[in-house]
Amino acid sequence: MTSAVVLMAYGSPERLADVPAYYADIRGGRPIAPEHLEDLVERYRRLGIEDSSPLNAITEQTRAALERELGLPVLTGMKHWTPRIAGAVEAALAGGATSVVGLVLAPHYSALSIKGYRDQLEQALDGRADLRFVESWYDEPGFVELLADRIRGTDAHVVFTAHSLPARILELGDPYPEQLLETSRLVAEAADVGDWSFSFQSESPTGEPWLGPDILDHLRALHERAVTAVLVCPVGFVSDHLEIRWDIDVEAVELARELGLSLERIEMPNGDTAFVRTLAGIVRRALAVPSPA
Repeated sequence: MTSAVVLMAYGSPERLADVPAYYADIRGGRPIAPEHLEDLVERYRRLGIEDSSPLNAITEQTRAALERELGLPVLTGMKHWTPRIAGAVEAALAGGATSVVGLVLAPHYSALSIKGYRDQLEQALDGRADLRFVESWYDEPGFVELLADRIRGTDAHVVFTAHSLPARILELGDPYPEQLLETSRLVAEAADVGDWSFSFQSESPTGEPWLGPDILDHLRALHERAVTAVLVCPVGFVSDHLEIRWDIDVEAVELARELGLSLERIEMPNGDTAFVRTLAGIVRRALAVPSPA
């Protein structure tokens, strides 16, 4: 059996001029409010993304390091940008792969996120290779310990965060909120941190209720409780992309400054050697145990 890995991520525009097409892909044909597009363009501009994206470079560094660690072909597949998941599948098959591991750079399962990656991967494979898909890895020991190392010994109140999703997932019994809280609990326990809480971030303007509390509202509430120092530990993200660089490093930092709060965040896993080794362990386990149909 010849194996390959399709390492999947949400995707990010390579340059500022790509943002409209990128946003259109995310919207999937739904109408785009001009003010929302203008806001997104301005965010990327303020982050200094004009002709090339350091955000995509992080994914490539992780992919290359994972390939070296595994000694197997690892192909990047983006959900909403290039290189696409379908293109990664074709490259894997062209290389002779008869077994493909699908691994998303997002630890927690939701039908509104991870299922979409699997659907694209299965459609592209079309039964031409054995699929070993990793549904979630929110309690992976190496991941938990990596985050614990980043908060261990802090005197600040730790706020764990993750991307919010529409609240309707609760009616479907989606495991996303429970998995997030379990990761947070495991990390806090491993780091011996008792002063912590959880909030969501990065809600999209879709006109429907989203999971909360939002990080900005949560910071205000912490301020009212006389908390003076906060360490943000994103557990639902693994790299420095827009939701980290803007939503935390700009919006949350600006609000904290207004409130008189000291706010810092952990260094993201990105291509950290320990993180790559954790991903490699997940892949090796997936190759040993077929994923359910």
